[in-house]
Amino acid sequence: MKKKIQLVQSGLSLVDNAWGGFYRGGTYLLIGPRKSGRTLVGLQYALECASQKEVCLYFTSMRPKDLMIQAASIDFDLQHYMNQNLIIVVRVAPPSDLYEVGNPDDFLVEYLNDIVTVVEQYQPNKIVFDELTPFIGFNNINLLQDVFVQTIESIEENAITSLFILGDPATSLANSIVDAMATYSTGIIYLQKSEDDSNQTQNGVMTITPNIGHTEGRFKANYYIEPYRGIIVDFQKPQTKPQTKPQYNHERINPAESKYKSLAEIDLPVENISFSNFYSLNDFYLILNNQIALFKSTGQVFTILSFKLEQAAEKLGLLTITQLQSSIRLACDRKDKICVLSNKVIILVTKDDPKTIMNLIAKVKANLPNNDPNYLKNVIPYISVFTVKVDESIQNAEDIFQQITSDVEIEKNKLGFY
Repeated sequence: MKKKIQLVQSGLSLVDNAWGGFYRGGTYLLIGPRKSGRTLVGLQYALECASQKEVCLYFTSMRPKDLMIQAASIDFDLQHYMNQNLIIVVRVAPPSDLYEVGNPDDFLVEYLNDIVTVVEQYQPNKIVFDELTPFIGFNNINLLQDVFVQTIESIEENAITSLFILGDPATSLANSIVDAMATYSTGIIYLQKSEDDSNQTQNGVMTITPNIGHTEGRFKANYYIEPYRGIIVDFQKPQTKPQTKPQYNHERINPAESKYKSLAEIDLPVENISFSNFYSLNDFYLILNNQIALFKSTGQVFTILSFKLEQAAEKLGLLTITQLQSSIRLACDRKDKICVLSNKVIILVTKDDPKTIMNLIAKVKANLPNNDPNYLKNVIPYISVFTVKVDESIQNAEDIFQQITSDVEIEKNKLGFY
């Protein structure tokens, strides 16, 4: 029987204090620009592992001597733990001859497959890959997703906790690649650090965002790099006060006599929460154009679904567009891409399978806020769905959006008909 999933210390104070650590067998991405402290974070993670007498497999393109110097800068005797086989350093050479081969994507697939081979050989408790950026420059992002999922699933099956380090994406394509990987990660650590006019590095901001689990949520804190100590974060977990057993009173309390303040009197800031498969309109256009280009070159068909909510549904208090978004997010596969446009929620479904489409629509209906038959009878007439299957007549994302937003051309299919 497999052990219950547990949290393990990561060596990163923000993660350990806010989340309680990493999930054993989880996959985490660390993203940041050059000189932001990415390697130091990876070394602190490896040090924590070795300190617990567990084995860490450390992939790096750096020379072992250079990595030891980096470790020494945070008072970490890397050689000591290497001698005990608690940290195993594996040097990997970036694919410099990538564009000299016939199909670069096939070449990169072999690189990612080699990771699994090495991990199976050493059977570590944790791995660090510093850094993965040169190995994920796929032209076919769907292929990258498939190979990355296979890679991490092979690693996770052995309860190995992984930290993959990536450079901050500088182009739209690079951003799409990182998004594709983030979709399947347990959580993301993002470092932001800049330089002033005198080229002196400044304190940075560390953000941790959960994708799976870690119900404590997203946290952000300032960090700085201190010699012989490493990454220092100024985060302190909020203290919870001991709770006393509540005394229930059926009589309504006069607000003037109560210590409680009405929510109507409190101006609460609202933070926009971004789910990993929700995209802005501009990003969705880019992804859609990439998918169309893939169809033109490989014939891989895809489908666009657009769910429309009539404004009357909100006025009647039946359903809001936010509630419809949530229902759709719960119904979608993690590979599906979602975009919200006014009163429409648009989904890119990469599978061209009528059964998959019908099941997705059925799941949306099942995930509506209320399953009461009378509620469904009243709300379903205000929800309609329109499908667009890519074909040779579609040249770009604009062609699809013209169909979605042109109500004159749309023959509505009511959810109640399915």
